Amino acid sequence: MGENHFERWPTVAYGINLLLCALAYWLLEARLIHHEGRDSALARAITRGFKEKISPLLYLLGIIAAWTIAAWIGVAFFAIVALIWLIPDRRLERSAVTEGVNPMSTHEAPHGEPPAR
Repeated sequence: MGENHFERWPTVAYGINLLLCALAYWLLEARLIHHEGRDSALARAITRGFKEKISPLLYLLGIIAAWTIAAWIGVAFFAIVALIWLIPDRRLERSAVTEGVNPMSTHEAPHGEPPAR
């Protein structure tokens, strides 16, 4: 977009790329939950994610704004999403501590046993 000075079509194409990345992340998350099970520590940790739900919506709004209004408005939407993701997400760490699971391990410790270290 730098060489194109934030023209409409490069900005729309960039937004579509970002939207597809968000959808790929959602698909990966869904497949991991399917693999681990809906009652797994992973599923409990990530199912209520605000960032994952608002990002595709903001990307879509940015694409629409860049296409219909002005490219810089679309870029503003994309920047908002980037700023949202700069805030650390502690759900996995909190869940690992609560569940007694080693965050570096892919398997949960059996009940009554200390987590693997």
